[in-house]
Amino acid sequence: MLDRFDLKLLNLVQEDDSRTAEELARHVALSPSAIARRLRRLRSTGVIGRTIALLAPGLTNRRLRAIVHVQLSEHADQRGKQALLNRIAKAPQVQFCYELAGVYDLVLLFDCAHIDEFTDTAEAVLVADATVRRYETSFVKREVKFAPYVELSEG
Repeated sequence: MLDRFDLKLLNLVQEDDSRTAEELARHVALSPSAIARRLRRLRSTGVIGRTIALLAPGLTNRRLRAIVHVQLSEHADQRGKQALLNRIAKAPQVQFCYELAGVYDLVLLFDCAHIDEFTDTAEAVLVADATVRRYETSFVKREVKFAPYVELSEG
């Protein structure tokens, strides 16, 4: 069970995981050693799934990004769908994949160096698969907001 200290720590490390326990102690009424112990526990129990570095937009803004909506065949079986999901998971160009309710079954975000890489990846992952009925691509013009943060609160 997470208490209010855990929730506050989780919100803080989502903003900036490079903060030291001493810096975090300025915002959470715990000693730095207690904070370090809690963070170790949150990581070891899987509450904090992983820590990543987000690159500055200046390093990534020249890349081709595409949102792809995928509609699966009405006759897609579970094995075929799982094989497709496995290929998607293994493609480093696919940054995320969500299963959806509605007209489309999946939404993917592709990040590629150029259009040829996108085309090759889309053909290898989507076009060659009978499970995929169709897909639609929208190319990203500009990132307006990217906030991979979930605000946690009690209650």
